[in-house]
Amino acid sequence: MKVLVTDPIADPGLDRLREAGHEVQTDYDVEGDALLDAVSDANALIVRSGTDVSRSVFEAADDLVIVGRAGIGVDNIDIEAATDHGVIVANAPEGNVRAAAEHSVAMTFATARSIPQAHGRLKGGEWAKGAFLGTEVNNKTLTIVGLGRVGQEVAKRLDSLGMDLVVYDPYISEERADRLGAELVDDLHEALGRGDFATIHTPLLPETEGMIGEDELAQLEGGYLINCARGGIVDEDALAEAVDDGVVAGAALDSFAEEPLPDDSPLLDVEDVVLTPHLGASTEAAQENVAVDTAEAVIAAFNGEPVLTALNAPSVDETAFPRIEPYIAVAETAGKVAAQLLDGRITSVEVTYEGDIAEEDVDLVTASALKGVFEPLEWQVNAVNAPRLAEERGIDVTESKTRQTDDFQSIVRVTVNNGDDSLSVEGTLFAGEDPRIVRIDGFRVDAVPYGHMLVARNTDEPGVIGLVGTVLGDHGVNIAGMYNARETQGGEALTVYDLDHDVPDEAIETLLADSRIIEVTEITLDDEAAREAEL
Repeated sequence: MKVLVTDPIADPGLDRLREAGHEVQTDYDVEGDALLDAVSDANALIVRSGTDVSRSVFEAADDLVIVGRAGIGVDNIDIEAATDHGVIVANAPEGNVRAAAEHSVAMTFATARSIPQAHGRLKGGEWAKGAFLGTEVNNKTLTIVGLGRVGQEVAKRLDSLGMDLVVYDPYISEERADRLGAELVDDLHEALGRGDFATIHTPLLPETEGMIGEDELAQLEGGYLINCARGGIVDEDALAEAVDDGVVAGAALDSFAEEPLPDDSPLLDVEDVVLTPHLGASTEAAQENVAVDTAEAVIAAFNGEPVLTALNAPSVDETAFPRIEPYIAVAETAGKVAAQLLDGRITSVEVTYEGDIAEEDVDLVTASALKGVFEPLEWQVNAVNAPRLAEERGIDVTESKTRQTDDFQSIVRVTVNNGDDSLSVEGTLFAGEDPRIVRIDGFRVDAVPYGHMLVARNTDEPGVIGLVGTVLGDHGVNIAGMYNARETQGGEALTVYDLDHDVPDEAIETLLADSRIIEVTEITLDDEAAREAEL
Protein backbone atom coordinates (compact mmCIF):
# COMPACT_ATOMS: atom_id res chain seq x y z
CA MET A 1 0.00 0.00 0.00
CA LYS A 2 1.21 3.52 -0.80
CA VAL A 3 1.44 6.18 1.91
CA LEU A 4 1.90 9.79 0.85
CA VAL A 5 3.36 12.10 3.52
CA THR A 6 3.07 15.80 2.69
CA ASP A 7 4.18 17.39 5.98
CA PRO A 8 7.31 16.42 7.93
CA ILE A 9 6.85 13.80 10.63
CA ALA A 10 9.43 12.08 12.81
CA ASP A 11 11.40 9.20 11.32
CA PRO A 12 10.08 6.54 13.76
CA GLY A 13 6.62 6.94 12.19
CA LEU A 14 7.99 6.53 8.66
CA ASP A 15 10.07 3.56 9.79
CA ARG A 16 7.03 1.89 11.33
CA LEU A 17 5.16 2.11 8.02
CA ARG A 18 8.08 0.67 6.08
CA GLU A 19 8.52 -2.14 8.60
CA ALA A 20 4.88 -3.06 7.98
CA GLY A 21 5.68 -3.47 4.28
CA HIS A 22 4.18 -0.26 2.93
CA GLU A 23 5.63 2.14 0.37
CA VAL A 24 6.26 5.59 1.84
CA GLN A 25 6.52 8.63 -0.41
CA THR A 26 7.41 12.02 1.14
CA ASP A 27 6.78 15.32 -0.63
CA TYR A 28 6.76 18.29 1.71
CA ASP A 29 6.34 21.01 -0.91
CA VAL A 30 3.46 19.59 -2.93
CA GLU A 31 0.25 21.62 -3.18
CA GLY A 32 -2.54 22.53 -5.60
CA ASP A 33 -2.83 20.40 -8.73
CA ALA A 34 0.45 18.71 -7.90
CA LEU A 35 -1.10 17.44 -4.67
CA LEU A 36 -4.08 16.07 -6.57
CA ASP A 37 -1.72 14.20 -8.90
CA ALA A 38 0.39 12.88 -6.05
CA VAL A 39 -2.57 11.58 -4.07
CA SER A 40 -4.34 9.99 -7.04
CA ASP A 41 -2.82 6.54 -6.41
CA ALA A 42 -2.24 6.85 -2.67
CA ASN A 43 -3.91 4.57 -0.15
CA ALA A 44 -3.11 6.82 2.81
CA LEU A 45 -2.26 10.48 3.27
CA ILE A 46 -0.39 11.74 6.33
CA VAL A 47 -0.38 15.45 7.08
CA ARG A 48 0.15 17.96 9.82
CA SER A 49 -1.29 21.46 9.69
CA GLY A 50 0.47 22.54 6.51
CA THR A 51 -1.58 20.59 3.95
CA ASP A 52 -5.10 21.62 2.98
CA VAL A 53 -7.01 18.36 2.55
CA SER A 54 -10.04 19.69 0.69
CA ARG A 55 -12.92 17.93 -1.04
CA SER A 56 -10.98 18.02 -4.30
CA VAL A 57 -8.30 15.85 -2.69
CA PHE A 58 -10.82 13.14 -1.89
CA GLU A 59 -12.34 13.40 -5.35
CA ALA A 60 -8.90 12.85 -6.86
CA ALA A 61 -8.00 9.86 -4.68
CA ASP A 62 -10.21 6.87 -5.47
CA ASP A 63 -7.98 4.46 -3.53
CA LEU A 64 -7.63 6.57 -0.40
CA VAL A 65 -8.44 4.65 2.79
CA ILE A 66 -7.32 7.02 5.53
CA VAL A 67 -6.02 10.52 6.18
CA GLY A 68 -3.83 10.61 9.26
CA ARG A 69 -3.21 13.89 11.07
CA ALA A 70 0.05 13.75 13.04
CA GLY A 71 -1.33 15.89 15.84
CA ILE A 72 -4.67 16.92 17.31
CA GLY A 73 -6.21 19.68 15.20
CA VAL A 74 -7.97 18.72 11.97
CA ASP A 75 -9.40 22.05 10.82
CA ASN A 76 -7.30 21.71 7.64
CA ILE A 77 -9.17 18.51 6.69
CA ASP A 78 -12.65 18.45 5.14
CA ILE A 79 -14.11 15.71 7.32
CA GLU A 80 -17.54 15.88 5.65
CA ALA A 81 -15.94 15.21 2.27
CA ALA A 82 -13.89 12.39 3.76
CA THR A 83 -17.02 10.75 5.14
CA ASP A 84 -18.83 11.14 1.81
CA HIS A 85 -15.97 9.25 0.15
CA GLY A 86 -15.71 6.61 2.89
CA VAL A 87 -12.25 7.78 3.96
CA ILE A 88 -11.25 7.56 7.61
CA VAL A 89 -9.86 10.70 9.23
CA ALA A 90 -7.75 9.97 12.29
CA ASN A 91 -5.66 12.22 14.47
CA ALA A 92 -3.09 11.54 17.17
CA PRO A 93 -4.70 13.05 20.26
CA GLU A 94 -2.49 11.47 22.91
CA GLY A 95 1.05 11.78 21.60
CA ASN A 96 1.54 15.49 22.21
CA VAL A 97 -0.81 15.97 25.17
CA ARG A 98 2.00 16.19 27.71
CA ALA A 99 4.01 18.57 25.51
CA ALA A 100 1.02 20.85 24.90
CA ALA A 101 0.13 20.87 28.59
CA GLU A 102 3.67 21.68 29.64
CA HIS A 103 3.84 24.52 27.12
CA SER A 104 0.61 25.95 28.50
CA VAL A 105 2.06 25.86 32.00
CA ALA A 106 5.30 27.45 30.76
CA MET A 107 3.36 30.21 29.02
CA THR A 108 1.39 30.80 32.22
CA PHE A 109 4.60 31.48 34.11
CA ALA A 110 6.08 33.44 31.21
CA THR A 111 3.26 35.96 31.18
CA ALA A 112 2.82 36.04 34.96
CA ARG A 113 6.51 36.85 35.52
CA SER A 114 7.20 38.76 32.25
CA ILE A 115 10.09 36.39 31.55
CA PRO A 116 10.48 37.07 27.79
CA GLN A 117 10.23 40.83 28.29
CA ALA A 118 12.84 40.83 31.05
CA HIS A 119 15.09 38.60 28.99
CA GLY A 120 14.85 40.93 26.01
CA ARG A 121 15.69 44.01 28.08
CA LEU A 122 18.69 42.28 29.66
CA LYS A 123 20.00 41.06 26.30
CA GLY A 124 19.65 44.63 25.11
CA GLY A 125 21.98 45.80 27.85
CA GLU A 126 19.41 47.08 30.35
CA TRP A 127 19.27 45.85 33.97
CA ALA A 128 15.54 46.49 34.36
CA LYS A 129 15.07 44.88 37.75
CA GLY A 130 12.52 47.43 38.91
CA ALA A 131 10.46 47.37 35.72
CA PHE A 132 8.75 44.03 36.31
CA LEU A 133 6.55 43.04 39.23
CA GLY A 134 5.33 39.48 38.74
CA THR A 135 2.27 37.57 39.89
CA GLU A 136 2.46 34.27 41.80
CA VAL A 137 0.09 31.46 40.84
CA ASN A 138 -0.24 30.13 44.39
CA ASN A 139 -3.73 30.79 45.83
CA LYS A 140 -4.92 32.17 42.51
CA THR A 141 -7.90 30.89 40.51
CA LEU A 142 -7.34 29.22 37.15
CA THR A 143 -10.25 29.15 34.71
CA ILE A 144 -9.92 26.26 32.28
CA VAL A 145 -11.99 26.60 29.11
CA GLY A 146 -12.25 23.07 27.74
CA LEU A 147 -11.46 20.09 29.96
CA GLY A 148 -10.25 17.67 27.32
CA ARG A 149 -6.99 15.72 27.46
CA VAL A 150 -4.74 18.76 27.47
CA GLY A 151 -7.00 20.72 29.81
CA GLN A 152 -6.95 17.87 32.30
CA GLU A 153 -3.16 17.68 32.26
CA VAL A 154 -2.89 21.45 32.78
CA ALA A 155 -5.38 21.17 35.64
CA LYS A 156 -3.30 18.49 37.38
CA ARG A 157 -0.09 20.47 37.10
CA LEU A 158 -1.39 23.85 38.20
CA ASP A 159 -3.58 22.37 40.92
CA SER A 160 -0.42 20.89 42.44
CA LEU A 161 1.05 24.43 42.48
CA GLY A 162 -1.73 25.71 44.72
CA MET A 163 -4.24 27.07 42.22
CA ASP A 164 -8.02 26.80 42.62
CA LEU A 165 -9.64 25.38 39.50
CA VAL A 166 -12.80 26.58 37.77
CA VAL A 167 -13.89 24.81 34.57
CA TYR A 168 -16.15 25.83 31.71
CA ASP A 169 -16.96 22.94 29.39
CA PRO A 170 -20.58 22.25 28.35
CA TYR A 171 -19.74 18.68 27.35
CA ILE A 172 -18.42 17.24 30.59
CA SER A 173 -20.13 16.09 33.76
CA GLU A 174 -19.81 17.59 37.20
CA GLU A 175 -18.42 14.26 38.42
CA ARG A 176 -15.57 14.45 35.91
CA ALA A 177 -14.65 17.95 37.06
CA ASP A 178 -14.86 16.85 40.69
CA ARG A 179 -12.34 14.08 40.08
CA LEU A 180 -9.81 16.76 39.13
CA GLY A 181 -10.69 18.94 42.08
CA ALA A 182 -12.30 21.54 39.83
CA GLU A 183 -15.59 23.39 40.06
CA LEU A 184 -17.74 23.15 36.94
CA VAL A 185 -19.39 26.46 35.95
CA ASP A 186 -22.15 26.55 33.33
CA ASP A 187 -21.62 30.11 32.13
CA LEU A 188 -18.47 31.21 30.28
CA HIS A 189 -18.67 34.79 31.52
CA GLU A 190 -18.99 33.64 35.11
CA ALA A 191 -16.05 31.28 34.72
CA LEU A 192 -13.85 34.01 33.26
CA GLY A 193 -14.98 36.49 35.86
CA ARG A 194 -13.75 34.24 38.64
CA GLY A 195 -10.34 33.62 37.10
CA ASP A 196 -7.01 35.27 37.74
CA PHE A 197 -5.68 33.20 34.86
CA ALA A 198 -7.58 31.57 32.00
CA THR A 199 -6.26 28.83 29.74
CA ILE A 200 -7.99 27.75 26.52
CA HIS A 201 -8.11 24.08 25.50
CA THR A 202 -10.98 23.70 23.03
CA PRO A 203 -10.87 22.60 19.39
CA LEU A 204 -11.60 25.14 16.67
CA LEU A 205 -15.23 24.53 15.73
CA PRO A 206 -17.99 26.80 14.43
CA GLU A 207 -19.27 27.17 17.99
CA THR A 208 -15.81 28.01 19.41
CA GLU A 209 -14.55 30.34 16.68
CA GLY A 210 -14.21 33.80 18.19
CA MET A 211 -15.67 32.62 21.51
CA ILE A 212 -13.21 34.81 23.46
CA GLY A 213 -13.94 38.36 22.31
CA GLU A 214 -14.19 41.83 23.79
CA ASP A 215 -17.03 40.99 26.18
CA GLU A 216 -15.36 37.83 27.45
CA LEU A 217 -12.00 39.56 27.94
CA ALA A 218 -13.74 42.22 29.99
CA GLN A 219 -14.82 39.48 32.42
CA LEU A 220 -11.14 38.55 32.92
CA GLU A 221 -10.31 42.03 34.13
CA GLY A 222 -6.84 42.19 35.62
CA GLY A 223 -6.14 38.57 34.73
CA TYR A 224 -3.99 36.68 32.25
CA LEU A 225 -5.11 34.76 29.15
CA ILE A 226 -3.18 31.77 27.79
CA ASN A 227 -4.10 30.10 24.49
CA CYS A 228 -2.00 27.19 23.27
CA ALA A 229 -4.97 25.43 21.65
CA ARG A 230 -6.07 26.63 18.21
CA GLY A 231 -5.94 30.00 16.53
CA GLY A 232 -9.27 31.66 15.84
CA ILE A 233 -10.77 30.90 19.23
CA VAL A 234 -9.57 34.24 20.58
CA ASP A 235 -10.33 37.53 18.83
CA GLU A 236 -6.72 38.67 18.45
CA ASP A 237 -7.51 42.33 17.74
CA ALA A 238 -9.71 42.51 20.82
CA LEU A 239 -7.04 40.80 22.92
CA ALA A 240 -4.30 43.18 21.79
CA GLU A 241 -6.50 46.15 22.67
CA ALA A 242 -7.53 44.66 26.04
CA VAL A 243 -3.91 44.10 27.09
CA ASP A 244 -2.73 47.44 25.73
CA ASP A 245 -5.51 49.23 27.64
CA GLY A 246 -4.78 47.31 30.84
CA VAL A 247 -8.14 45.53 30.91
CA VAL A 248 -6.21 42.25 30.82
CA ALA A 249 -2.86 42.19 32.64
CA GLY A 250 -1.14 40.00 30.08
CA ALA A 251 -1.53 37.21 27.58
CA ALA A 252 0.43 34.34 26.05
CA LEU A 253 -0.43 32.76 22.71
CA ASP A 254 1.04 29.86 20.79
CA SER A 255 -1.64 29.52 18.07
CA PHE A 256 -3.05 32.12 15.74
CA ALA A 257 -5.90 32.58 13.28
CA GLU A 258 -3.36 33.07 10.51
CA GLU A 259 -0.02 31.28 10.59
CA PRO A 260 2.69 32.43 10.24
CA LEU A 261 1.58 35.44 12.24
CA PRO A 262 1.32 38.42 9.85
CA ASP A 263 3.79 41.27 10.29
CA ASP A 264 0.92 43.70 10.83
CA SER A 265 -0.67 41.72 13.68
CA PRO A 266 -1.52 44.11 16.56
CA LEU A 267 -0.30 41.44 18.98
CA LEU A 268 3.28 42.21 17.96
CA ASP A 269 3.00 45.78 19.19
CA VAL A 270 1.89 45.01 22.76
CA GLU A 271 4.72 44.41 25.22
CA ASP A 272 2.69 42.38 27.70
CA VAL A 273 1.74 39.73 25.14
CA VAL A 274 4.03 36.68 24.95
CA LEU A 275 4.06 34.93 21.56
CA THR A 276 5.56 31.63 20.39
CA PRO A 277 5.32 30.18 16.86
CA HIS A 278 3.02 27.19 17.51
CA LEU A 279 5.52 25.26 19.62
CA GLY A 280 3.03 23.40 21.82
CA ALA A 281 3.76 20.01 20.28
CA SER A 282 7.38 20.77 19.45
CA THR A 283 9.26 18.37 21.68
CA GLU A 284 11.27 15.43 20.44
CA ALA A 285 9.14 12.96 22.41
CA ALA A 286 5.85 14.48 21.22
CA GLN A 287 6.88 14.44 17.57
CA GLU A 288 7.94 10.81 17.79
CA ASN A 289 4.73 9.88 19.63
CA VAL A 290 2.34 11.48 17.15
CA ALA A 291 4.29 10.10 14.19
CA VAL A 292 4.14 6.55 15.52
CA ASP A 293 0.49 6.89 16.61
CA THR A 294 -0.46 8.11 13.14
CA ALA A 295 1.48 5.29 11.50
CA GLU A 296 -0.32 2.75 13.70
CA ALA A 297 -3.69 4.24 12.68
CA VAL A 298 -2.77 3.87 9.01
CA ILE A 299 -1.63 0.29 9.49
CA ALA A 300 -4.83 -0.58 11.35
CA ALA A 301 -6.92 0.88 8.52
CA PHE A 302 -4.95 -1.08 5.93
CA ASN A 303 -5.48 -4.27 7.93
CA GLY A 304 -9.24 -3.72 8.08
CA GLU A 305 -9.05 -3.16 11.83
CA PRO A 306 -10.91 -0.39 13.67
CA VAL A 307 -8.96 2.84 13.95
CA LEU A 308 -9.30 3.80 17.57
CA THR A 309 -8.58 7.50 16.96
CA ALA A 310 -10.94 7.88 13.97
CA LEU A 311 -12.91 11.12 14.00
CA ASN A 312 -15.53 10.29 11.39
CA ALA A 313 -16.00 6.60 12.10
CA PRO A 314 -17.31 4.99 15.26
CA SER A 315 -14.47 4.60 17.69
CA VAL A 316 -14.10 2.83 20.99
CA ASP A 317 -11.97 3.18 24.07
CA GLU A 318 -8.80 1.13 23.81
CA THR A 319 -9.56 -0.75 27.03
CA ALA A 320 -13.06 -1.72 25.82
CA PHE A 321 -12.04 -2.73 22.32
CA PRO A 322 -11.01 -6.32 23.17
CA ARG A 323 -14.51 -6.98 24.53
CA ILE A 324 -16.34 -5.86 21.39
CA GLU A 325 -13.79 -6.80 18.73
CA PRO A 326 -15.11 -10.34 18.12
CA TYR A 327 -18.64 -9.00 17.60
CA ILE A 328 -17.61 -6.70 14.75
CA ALA A 329 -17.31 -9.60 12.29
CA VAL A 330 -20.37 -11.29 13.81
CA ALA A 331 -22.50 -8.19 13.20
CA GLU A 332 -21.19 -7.65 9.67
CA THR A 333 -21.84 -11.28 8.76
CA ALA A 334 -25.36 -11.20 10.24
CA GLY A 335 -26.08 -8.06 8.22
CA LYS A 336 -24.85 -9.65 4.98
CA VAL A 337 -26.91 -12.79 5.49
CA ALA A 338 -30.05 -10.84 6.39
CA ALA A 339 -29.77 -8.51 3.39
CA GLN A 340 -29.36 -11.40 0.95
CA LEU A 341 -32.28 -13.34 2.37
CA LEU A 342 -34.81 -10.49 2.26
CA ASP A 343 -36.50 -9.71 -1.03
CA GLY A 344 -37.22 -6.12 -1.96
CA ARG A 345 -35.76 -2.74 -1.12
CA ILE A 346 -34.60 -2.43 2.46
CA THR A 347 -36.40 0.38 4.27
CA SER A 348 -35.15 -0.10 7.83
CA VAL A 349 -32.45 -1.85 9.81
CA GLU A 350 -32.56 -2.62 13.52
CA VAL A 351 -29.53 -3.85 15.43
CA THR A 352 -30.33 -5.40 18.80
CA TYR A 353 -27.87 -6.30 21.54
CA GLU A 354 -28.75 -8.75 24.28
CA GLY A 355 -26.73 -9.89 27.28
CA ASP A 356 -23.25 -8.71 28.24
CA ILE A 357 -22.61 -6.96 24.92
CA ALA A 358 -25.46 -4.57 25.76
CA GLU A 359 -23.24 -3.04 28.44
CA GLU A 360 -20.63 -1.94 25.90
CA ASP A 361 -20.21 1.02 23.55
CA VAL A 362 -21.37 -0.66 20.34
CA ASP A 363 -21.41 2.17 17.79
CA LEU A 364 -18.59 0.49 15.89
CA VAL A 365 -20.44 -2.84 15.91
CA THR A 366 -23.63 -1.20 14.61
CA ALA A 367 -21.69 0.51 11.81
CA SER A 368 -20.21 -2.88 10.88
CA ALA A 369 -23.70 -4.41 10.81
CA LEU A 370 -24.82 -1.66 8.41
CA LYS A 371 -21.75 -2.29 6.27
CA GLY A 372 -22.79 -5.93 6.07
CA VAL A 373 -26.36 -5.02 5.10
CA PHE A 374 -25.31 -2.60 2.37
CA GLU A 375 -22.43 -4.52 0.76
CA PRO A 376 -24.66 -7.08 -0.99
CA LEU A 377 -26.45 -4.12 -2.58
CA GLU A 378 -23.13 -3.33 -4.28
CA TRP A 379 -22.82 0.06 -2.63
CA GLN A 380 -19.34 1.45 -2.00
CA VAL A 381 -19.57 1.12 1.74
CA ASN A 382 -17.47 0.81 4.84
CA ALA A 383 -17.90 1.52 8.55
CA VAL A 384 -17.11 5.18 7.90
CA ASN A 385 -19.89 6.00 5.46
CA ALA A 386 -22.46 3.28 6.27
CA PRO A 387 -24.50 5.50 8.66
CA ARG A 388 -24.35 8.34 6.12
CA LEU A 389 -25.51 6.03 3.30
CA ALA A 390 -28.46 4.90 5.39
CA GLU A 391 -29.47 8.50 6.03
CA GLU A 392 -29.09 9.55 2.40
CA ARG A 393 -31.20 6.63 1.17
CA GLY A 394 -33.94 7.11 3.73
CA ILE A 395 -33.25 3.87 5.58
CA ASP A 396 -34.27 4.05 9.23
CA VAL A 397 -31.63 2.67 11.58
CA THR A 398 -32.40 1.84 15.18
CA GLU A 399 -30.32 0.33 17.92
CA SER A 400 -31.68 -1.34 21.02
CA LYS A 401 -30.17 -3.05 24.04
CA THR A 402 -31.31 -5.35 26.78
CA ARG A 403 -29.40 -7.20 29.46
CA GLN A 404 -31.93 -10.03 29.23
CA THR A 405 -31.07 -13.04 27.07
CA ASP A 406 -32.36 -16.58 27.26
CA ASP A 407 -29.80 -18.85 25.64
CA PHE A 408 -26.47 -17.08 25.23
CA GLN A 409 -24.15 -14.77 27.11
CA SER A 410 -24.46 -12.18 24.30
CA ILE A 411 -26.48 -11.90 21.10
CA VAL A 412 -26.30 -9.50 18.16
CA ARG A 413 -29.48 -9.47 16.07
CA VAL A 414 -29.76 -7.68 12.72
CA THR A 415 -33.30 -7.20 11.45
CA VAL A 416 -33.99 -5.86 7.97
CA ASN A 417 -37.38 -4.68 6.72
CA ASN A 418 -38.66 -3.97 3.19
CA GLY A 419 -41.86 -2.25 4.24
CA ASP A 420 -43.93 -5.44 4.11
CA ASP A 421 -41.76 -8.18 5.55
CA SER A 422 -38.87 -8.35 7.97
CA LEU A 423 -36.15 -10.92 8.57
CA SER A 424 -33.74 -11.34 11.45
CA VAL A 425 -30.36 -12.99 11.72
CA GLU A 426 -28.74 -13.54 15.11
CA GLY A 427 -25.07 -14.11 15.83
CA THR A 428 -23.03 -14.89 18.90
CA LEU A 429 -19.71 -16.28 20.05
CA PHE A 430 -19.20 -19.79 21.37
CA ALA A 431 -16.50 -20.12 24.03
CA GLY A 432 -15.85 -16.41 23.69
CA GLU A 433 -14.22 -16.54 20.26
CA ASP A 434 -16.04 -18.98 17.94
CA PRO A 435 -18.57 -17.00 15.83
CA ARG A 436 -21.90 -18.63 15.00
CA ILE A 437 -25.13 -17.70 13.30
CA VAL A 438 -27.63 -19.06 15.81
CA ARG A 439 -30.98 -18.01 14.35
CA ILE A 440 -32.29 -17.12 10.92
CA ASP A 441 -35.83 -15.80 10.79
CA GLY A 442 -36.60 -17.54 14.07
CA PHE A 443 -35.05 -20.91 13.13
CA ARG A 444 -32.29 -22.10 15.50
CA VAL A 445 -29.39 -23.19 13.27
CA ASP A 446 -26.00 -22.77 15.02
CA ALA A 447 -24.24 -22.31 11.67
CA VAL A 448 -20.55 -21.49 11.21
CA PRO A 449 -20.21 -18.45 8.91
CA TYR A 450 -18.53 -19.54 5.69
CA GLY A 451 -17.51 -17.98 2.38
CA HIS A 452 -20.32 -19.66 0.41
CA MET A 453 -23.58 -20.64 2.09
CA LEU A 454 -26.88 -21.99 0.84
CA VAL A 455 -30.03 -21.35 2.86
CA ALA A 456 -32.92 -23.63 1.94
CA ARG A 457 -36.51 -23.55 3.20
CA ASN A 458 -38.46 -26.72 2.63
CA THR A 459 -41.28 -28.84 3.96
CA ASP A 460 -40.12 -31.14 6.73
CA GLU A 461 -40.22 -34.41 4.82
CA PRO A 462 -37.83 -37.35 4.47
CA GLY A 463 -35.35 -37.16 1.61
CA VAL A 464 -35.13 -33.39 1.19
CA ILE A 465 -31.65 -33.06 2.67
CA GLY A 466 -30.55 -36.00 0.58
CA LEU A 467 -31.96 -34.29 -2.52
CA VAL A 468 -29.98 -31.12 -1.81
CA GLY A 469 -26.79 -33.11 -1.24
CA THR A 470 -27.28 -35.07 -4.45
CA VAL A 471 -27.96 -32.01 -6.59
CA LEU A 472 -24.98 -30.15 -5.20
CA GLY A 473 -22.77 -33.19 -5.67
CA ASP A 474 -23.92 -33.59 -9.27
CA HIS A 475 -22.72 -30.03 -9.90
CA GLY A 476 -19.36 -30.51 -8.16
CA VAL A 477 -20.20 -28.46 -5.05
CA ASN A 478 -18.81 -29.93 -1.82
CA ILE A 479 -20.70 -29.45 1.45
CA ALA A 480 -18.38 -28.36 4.26
CA GLY A 481 -21.06 -28.22 6.95
CA MET A 482 -24.82 -28.46 7.42
CA TYR A 483 -27.14 -26.98 10.07
CA ASN A 484 -30.81 -27.91 10.15
CA ALA A 485 -33.81 -26.54 12.06
CA ARG A 486 -37.57 -26.92 11.85
CA GLU A 487 -40.65 -25.28 13.29
CA THR A 488 -42.59 -28.46 14.10
CA GLN A 489 -42.48 -32.02 12.86
CA GLY A 490 -43.94 -32.04 9.38
CA GLY A 491 -43.96 -28.23 9.19
CA GLU A 492 -41.41 -25.94 7.57
CA ALA A 493 -37.67 -26.50 7.94
CA LEU A 494 -34.65 -24.35 7.26
CA THR A 495 -31.18 -25.67 6.53
CA VAL A 496 -27.89 -23.82 6.13
CA TYR A 497 -25.21 -25.48 4.02
CA ASP A 498 -21.60 -24.29 4.13
CA LEU A 499 -20.10 -24.86 0.69
CA ASP A 500 -16.60 -24.88 -0.74
CA HIS A 501 -17.72 -23.30 -4.02
CA ASP A 502 -20.50 -21.13 -5.36
CA VAL A 503 -23.66 -22.83 -6.61
CA PRO A 504 -24.38 -22.94 -10.37
CA ASP A 505 -27.73 -21.51 -11.49
CA GLU A 506 -28.66 -24.92 -12.90
CA ALA A 507 -28.39 -26.46 -9.43
CA ILE A 508 -30.67 -23.79 -7.96
CA GLU A 509 -33.21 -24.35 -10.73
CA THR A 510 -33.17 -28.12 -10.14
CA LEU A 511 -33.78 -27.67 -6.42
CA LEU A 512 -36.63 -25.21 -6.92
CA ALA A 513 -38.28 -27.59 -9.38
CA ASP A 514 -38.92 -29.99 -6.49
CA SER A 515 -42.25 -29.24 -4.80
CA ARG A 516 -40.79 -29.81 -1.35
CA ILE A 517 -38.34 -26.90 -1.74
CA ILE A 518 -39.98 -23.59 -0.79
CA GLU A 519 -37.04 -21.25 -1.25
CA VAL A 520 -33.30 -21.45 -1.92
CA THR A 521 -30.91 -18.52 -1.46
CA GLU A 522 -27.19 -18.53 -2.03
CA ILE A 523 -25.31 -16.34 0.47
CA THR A 524 -21.89 -14.97 -0.38
CA LEU A 525 -19.51 -13.66 2.22
CA ASP A 526 -16.39 -12.07 0.76
CA ASP A 527 -13.11 -13.81 1.50
CA GLU A 528 -11.99 -11.26 4.10
CA ALA A 529 -15.25 -11.42 6.04
CA ALA A 530 -15.22 -15.20 5.82
CA ARG A 531 -11.70 -15.38 7.22
CA GLU A 532 -12.59 -13.02 10.04
CA ALA A 533 -15.68 -15.04 10.86
CA GLU A 534 -13.68 -18.28 10.97
CA LEU A 535 -11.00 -16.88 13.33
